[in-house]
Amino acid sequence: MSHVHDIFDKIKQRDPAQPEFLQAAWEVIETLEPVIERNPHMRELAVLERILEPERMILFRVPWMDDTGQVQVNRGMRVQFNSALGPYKGGLRFHPSVTLSIIKFLGFEQIFKNALTGRPIGGGKGGSDFDPKGKSDGEVMRFCQSFMTELFRHIGANVDVPAGDIGVGGREIGFLYGQYKRLSRQWEGVLTGKGQGWGGSLIRPEATGYGLVYFVREMLKARGEAIDGRTTVISGSGNVAQYAAEKILDYGGTVVTMSDSSGFIHDPEGIDRAKLDWIMDLKNVRRGRIREYVKEHPGATFHEGKRPWSVPCEIALPCATQNEIDLEDAETLVNNGCFAVAEGANMPSTPRAIEVYEAGRIAYGPGKAANAGGVATSALEMTQNAQFDRWERERVDAELDRIMTEIHAQCADAAAEFGHEGDLFVGANIAGFLKVANAMLDQGVV
Repeated sequence: MSHVHDIFDKIKQRDPAQPEFLQAAWEVIETLEPVIERNPHMRELAVLERILEPERMILFRVPWMDDTGQVQVNRGMRVQFNSALGPYKGGLRFHPSVTLSIIKFLGFEQIFKNALTGRPIGGGKGGSDFDPKGKSDGEVMRFCQSFMTELFRHIGANVDVPAGDIGVGGREIGFLYGQYKRLSRQWEGVLTGKGQGWGGSLIRPEATGYGLVYFVREMLKARGEAIDGRTTVISGSGNVAQYAAEKILDYGGTVVTMSDSSGFIHDPEGIDRAKLDWIMDLKNVRRGRIREYVKEHPGATFHEGKRPWSVPCEIALPCATQNEIDLEDAETLVNNGCFAVAEGANMPSTPRAIEVYEAGRIAYGPGKAANAGGVATSALEMTQNAQFDRWERERVDAELDRIMTEIHAQCADAAAEFGHEGDLFVGANIAGFLKVANAMLDQGVV
């Protein structure tokens, strides 16, 4: 049995009820066999075993009172996975689906994503099974204050810097930061995604979506292709999907779908800037459902409970959630002429779907590379906070573009060096792993 198979078997025995974490772990370590063979000292010093075990996992209860005076109790958690490159960095997710397995998979992915940005940040993730949907501002505030009353003991600008994720936007970050400041009596860059009037970075809301499209641009350029004139299918309708659509339009592409948990809309005429502005108002201000789009735009159709991967396209951008593209979806994309898939969400493609991309020679941008623009810009926000400075929009956007271009180059170079020319999935894993592993080796057995 190979070294990585032996390690994975031990992980399965230790954490059998964590399917998302096991999926994420295997997707990385199965590609690292040639790296370990070339660097036998990594095997001797148990680098893989150490990188697969979080440095720290914090679980805590979050009691809060709803508007009726009823006490509610949720579970909070923070997984501080790896700090070899810098303070832990990764979002907080508030959603009923949150489990330790989900947070561990996200934190593990974050290690390599953060490494690829070139910024001095480690990997972590956190969240709660609290659902902010349908809650009043007062209820969300009371929950966030209770959550931070425990979390503040474990974070800091040079220790662990959380950000937003699903269910944690500007409102939640504001409430969390206010409580952190009250308890710690410090104004510091301990959370990113802050309001732009009090330490937040310009471009941060747009960063993941913009960065995703910058990565797509580089993927296609390597194949002699371009975004201009191409049809793009996007899932999701939150920040990542919205700003990916905006940047696709900037490059001359056409966006024909967006979605939420209720289903997807298909507009064969294309979602132009005016229509995208309408969606942004619907989702960000009115907090409505995507099905409302068809009432305003009768040329579109709504497909309840379905995902958009049956719509013919050249470019597909999954920006919703994990495992949203399965084997059948991937085969449909290939058969309909799709030649590029880039992940705006974390691990949105199942392992079987990835096999289909590879067999169909689709340009594939894995999430740990393609959606790294958000955390990269969070790291730029940390830099601005540390300097008590505020950069102009053009400077942040130019730096984001540079980072995403460099991430693509790192992935391509690592893939070529280890005999997988053009395979950005393998390249991202190897490039990210080597940065973290070498730092761990420098710092001893800790």
